[in-house]
Amino acid sequence: MISIDEPRKSSPFALFNLGFRPFFLLGAISAAAMLAVWLVLYSSGMRLNYYSNTLYWHAHEMLFGFTLAIIAGFLLTAVRNWTSVQTIFGTPLALLTLLWVGGRVLPFIPVAPDWLISAVDLAFAPIVAIAVAYPIIRSRNYRNLLFIPILSAFFIANLLVHLEIMGVTENTAMTGLHLALYLVVMVITVIGGRVIPFFTERGVQGATSHRYAWVEKSVIPATLIWLIVMLANIEMLQLPVSLLLFALSLIRLQGWFSAAMFKVPLVWVLHAGYLFLTLGFGLTALAGQGMVSSSIAIHAFAAGGIGLLTLGMMARVSLGHTGRPLAIGPMIISAFILMLLAAVIRVAITWLPIPYLAGLHLSGTLWILAWMLFLVHYLPILLRPRADGLFG
Repeated sequence: MISIDEPRKSSPFALFNLGFRPFFLLGAISAAAMLAVWLVLYSSGMRLNYYSNTLYWHAHEMLFGFTLAIIAGFLLTAVRNWTSVQTIFGTPLALLTLLWVGGRVLPFIPVAPDWLISAVDLAFAPIVAIAVAYPIIRSRNYRNLLFIPILSAFFIANLLVHLEIMGVTENTAMTGLHLALYLVVMVITVIGGRVIPFFTERGVQGATSHRYAWVEKSVIPATLIWLIVMLANIEMLQLPVSLLLFALSLIRLQGWFSAAMFKVPLVWVLHAGYLFLTLGFGLTALAGQGMVSSSIAIHAFAAGGIGLLTLGMMARVSLGHTGRPLAIGPMIISAFILMLLAAVIRVAITWLPIPYLAGLHLSGTLWILAWMLFLVHYLPILLRPRADGLFG
């Protein structure tokens, strides 16, 4: 292993010291801002220049904008810990951040050519893959090379979206969006299985997480099979594979559970997020039988699983990697509760005694408020140097 404790002192502006800083900050901003724009577009019927189908834009930005930014920030930070090799920082990290920003901004510029919009947006995932692969290979930490094909698949998924938008292909955008969502589910399954039990044991006094070997050996291959079955639309296998993952995820959660976790918000929010992921598998099984809308299952994964797990992980990682105590106050606890309510409303929207559009705006507003609270509290933490004086 190569030591990362290099003799380097941070400047007062520390945004580009480590990958989680810019991508957590800008990811949170995009999560709030892009959903606000989507609510306006959906309600008014307005369209964007490049994404004439605003549903595609909404799904694309939530997956390839917000979620992929958080995954990039997490990996560029975690790989540094896993390998003891310094990941990109400073100017290279700033340029990668600028590339991501370009992908979000260019579609709003009327004179921007389609080829430039797509090229800038498509370049992000491969460059992140290279930045992550280098320290993994250099340190021979080969077990984590798993994330390279996942990031490569994100590129393929994004390409399918852009090819249809530019008129090169037909009916590929929705396939690309579904592939991206299933890849996020895969990432959560892999990373969640590592960090949720670990954070539970570290954060909850007396807690012991039970990991069942047969579950851990089967859940990732089962998720990969589920991804293929869903993407290929093999209807006869959707029900059994979705129910299998529902059961495996429930067993995982039961093994990680500790009643004392409800006293530790940084822990229960992660369990709540994984519970929504589990619920997503169950609802997918029901959707395949025509019992619920597929949109409900999708938003169990997206609004619940992605929303709660990203918010919870970002809150904890941002404290731990800036040398601060792992403790939060009423503001971030309120953000967790708002995010939980946003997810519940979005998943239950068709059963609520209010108009669909009102439920959509209510859920969206709660989501936006949750991220605004995160930004108010974590903006100075992400911009300033570590509290312990170390670089990162």
